[in-house]
Amino acid sequence: MMLWGVDWQPLLLTFYLASVTTLILVIIGIPLAWWVARTQIAAKPLIETLISMPLVLPPSVLGFYLLLAFSPQHAFGLWLEQTLQIQLIFSFTGLVIGSVIFSLPFMVQPIQAALQNLPPSFAEASRTLGQSEWATLLRVLLPNIKPALLAGTVLSFAHTVGEFGVVLMIGGNIPGVTKVASIAIYDEVESLHYAAANVYAAVLACVSFLILLLVYGMNRRWRGPI
Repeated sequence: MMLWGVDWQPLLLTFYLASVTTLILVIIGIPLAWWVARTQIAAKPLIETLISMPLVLPPSVLGFYLLLAFSPQHAFGLWLEQTLQIQLIFSFTGLVIGSVIFSLPFMVQPIQAALQNLPPSFAEASRTLGQSEWATLLRVLLPNIKPALLAGTVLSFAHTVGEFGVVLMIGGNIPGVTKVASIAIYDEVESLHYAAANVYAAVLACVSFLILLLVYGMNRRWRGPI
């Protein structure tokens, strides 16, 4: 899709990847954050560490190990290819899985912190009224942590939009399949096509600004005037 001399496919693919990744993180991240917030098992510090690892690991390190895991030259990747006929490296599906792992702490941590800061009486009153654990989560706890839910969702989306290392290691640079905007910017700069790189970068910068502006505006509205 060419417009103004620029291929917009990488941008469309970027926002599609971020949307799919964020949707998956909402589905798995909220229950995971709730479980981590309320569990008292001895392995909780280990679980929290594993969830948070993408925050401190260089993206290329995470991408490298995912590349090894997904490769048909190793046991897991070979099993996927031979048993399920699934190839994860250099595929959009692989990008989604890598993005979910890479952005997981951005969804889990804000929600976990908010749930832990809620008064225990909220959940206790709900259970006293006969509500199940899931009903308590959906009807009582989550409506009281809207800013954290919004923050987790937006941060996950924005973090996926800005991916580079993980995407490059797992997906490479296949137009229409794995070539997202960050890869396109790198390509254009290497080719000294600064005008095209500027278009990609400007779009990502504007989208990021508008997303953050929306978050701060919604948080201000929910919290009310100080």
